[in-house]
Amino acid sequence: MSWTLAELAGPLSAAVGDSPDFRVLRPVAVDSDDPGGLTFCESRKYLRQLTAHAAGAVIVPPGLEVDRPHLIASKPRVAFETFLTMCRRPLPSRTGVHPTAIVDPLAEVDATASVGPYAVIEQGARIGAGVKVFPFCYVGENCVVGADTVLYPHVVLYQDVKVGARCVLHAHVTLGADGFGFRWDGRTQRKIEHVGGVLIGDDVEIGASSAVDRATAGATAVGDGVKLDNMVQIGHNARIGDHTVICGQSAVAGSSVLGERVTLAGQTGVADHVTVAGGVSFAARTLTTKDIPDPGVYYGVPARPLAEGLRIVARLPHLHERIEKLERGE
Repeated sequence: MSWTLAELAGPLSAAVGDSPDFRVLRPVAVDSDDPGGLTFCESRKYLRQLTAHAAGAVIVPPGLEVDRPHLIASKPRVAFETFLTMCRRPLPSRTGVHPTAIVDPLAEVDATASVGPYAVIEQGARIGAGVKVFPFCYVGENCVVGADTVLYPHVVLYQDVKVGARCVLHAHVTLGADGFGFRWDGRTQRKIEHVGGVLIGDDVEIGASSAVDRATAGATAVGDGVKLDNMVQIGHNARIGDHTVICGQSAVAGSSVLGERVTLAGQTGVADHVTVAGGVSFAARTLTTKDIPDPGVYYGVPARPLAEGLRIVARLPHLHERIEKLERGE
């Protein structure tokens, strides 16, 4: 695929600065030297990085002068995101059930859905309109997959998992595995059975190799519009509020509650039975073992308001130096 800048102007809500016939082949980063690439530059802050490299064309805001073919857009980042969408290549799928797929006679698969090679759909499962089930997926008993949802290869839904509409589950996502529940009886760890389900709202995206455990009883719930990065763990009976974002290698332990629009940066943690208010953000590697009732940005172990957490970290080298001097008797 390729486009002239004149052809891109309309779809990107942009104007051609010059060179309307200049042809671009692909989106690139601002530090790219690809002569066929299109990048973006939001402000003068990034202009030096742009001019140090040779990307073929750039999207800029009004008033920012550049030395190459360009488009002018009021929001260059948004225009570039539109171009990314134009360049996306979906994985191949065909409407209907592939001959190698196994669909139980008591399952329901909408005629407009796609079920790929070697996928398994168990009894009582319901696959909605426009759903794409890619190869080697497993959809267990009484699971429901809402309209236009995509299950990429090797997604596993154990039992009693309900996924809303327009969701995206990336490769190796597992929904409905047993929660991590054991009880020491004096001799061994006794397994606590988990017989609940998982509820996933609409417009949820779950990254590769992430897991949402089934509830002990009732349901583990992930709200509408939630975005989970790769390798995120949601424990049994947790509840994740609408439009929350959780970055990679983070974990929310069992029976915890996150409010709406919570943001957890990478490698953060929420201990079991903890409630985090809506509007809270955790900086990377923050952990809380107690409720956080007030919105704001938090940092550290245990989690503290950002400014306090940063002050403590800044003081640590000084305290270490003082301790060493005391140990030397100075």
